[in-house]
Amino acid sequence: MDRYQKLMIAHGLWVTLVGLLAGFMLMFNMLGGLEIWPGHFMEFSVYGTTDGWVRAHSGGVTNGMLTIIVALVLPKLEISEKMTGFFAWGLIYCAWTFTAFYWIGNRSGNRALSLGDNVFGAADWLSVIGFLPGLPSIFIGPIVLFIGARGALRAIQKN
Repeated sequence: MDRYQKLMIAHGLWVTLVGLLAGFMLMFNMLGGLEIWPGHFMEFSVYGTTDGWVRAHSGGVTNGMLTIIVALVLPKLEISEKMTGFFAWGLIYCAWTFTAFYWIGNRSGNRALSLGDNVFGAADWLSVIGFLPGLPSIFIGPIVLFIGARGALRAIQKN
């Protein structure tokens, strides 16, 4: 279990870092560049929308912190060793695929919410790259949370 905790903490910190980097992208997007001296800007554009970068920033930080918090409570859960592996790697997978989805969806024509065209725009190759890896996460995420909740209830009954 100790190894899984350390893996979850490490990946959680990396996902959080990527979420923080999205905060810089948000700032660059909003300002149209980088202020290098008060009132003096180096102008450049970054892809995506302000709303998309808000989602990438807040979603990335939230997913990273969730992974770390769950890692810290892992010893309190009654989960088998085999299930702990699925639990840990499942949560890590979800954190990374959701993070990639935020970044890629902000560039994709249809926000990477589907493989084909949708109400947000036309599909492109980024739609596929952003959508497909995250598709299993919409199933894995709730399963992992169910396993954790069940493990917490089992721990209560054990005491």
